[in-house]
Amino acid sequence: MSETADRLRRYLEDELGECRNEDLQERLAELDDLETVLHEDVISEDVQTLSALGNETRYRLVRLLVEADDELCVCEITPLVAVSDSAVSHALSALVDAGLVTKRKDGRWRKYRATTRASALLTVLDGSR
Repeated sequence: MSETADRLRRYLEDELGECRNEDLQERLAELDDLETVLHEDVISEDVQTLSALGNETRYRLVRLLVEADDELCVCEITPLVAVSDSAVSHALSALVDAGLVTKRKDGRWRKYRATTRASALLTVLDGSR
């Protein structure tokens, strides 16, 4: 028996008072099913999204765009945050890459909008206070 299965058997014995082979096999199957939520692509995308929110400028921009509930031109956004034009541009680019903001070119202007994912994340954060 593998070290993992042996350790799990000891755990189940402590929890259940005894551990039959069927108990162990059932729990191993449950854990295998649970492991599917750890798919590398999903984890990578989620970490990129959370990392994008982990910077104050980017977080402020997402919060601003979610609250605007509409497209904003970069010329409207920049005066609202206390950072340079290049910092706003860089932050917006990272937010687009993370799937939190969409970008649309309208002539010579670039317009940005929060995605539903950004709105959902802020709703969760607001609701957990």
